[in-house]
Amino acid sequence: MFGRHRELKTSHGLLRDYRVVRLGFEIKRTSAPGLTPSMRSALADLNLTRLDVIHAGDSTFPLTKEVRAVAFRRLLDDVSPLP
Repeated sequence: MFGRHRELKTSHGLLRDYRVVRLGFEIKRTSAPGLTPSMRSALADLNLTRLDVIHAGDSTFPLTKEVRAVAFRRLLDDVSPLP
């Protein structure tokens, strides 16, 4: 667990095709999240491959190449299951 500013963050490392894939998840109570300094820190400090920000809005959209905002109601459709 990695936390800053009272936000929940987790990181999971997976071995896929002989490379480690590090996924991060963050939950926001907003319907339109934006990229924050703590997200940038989590990407760098944890060496994440991807960060998904789960939010209360209606749609899923990219924030950067490595960060996307995922609507809670679309979570099962937009986030691939772990192997």
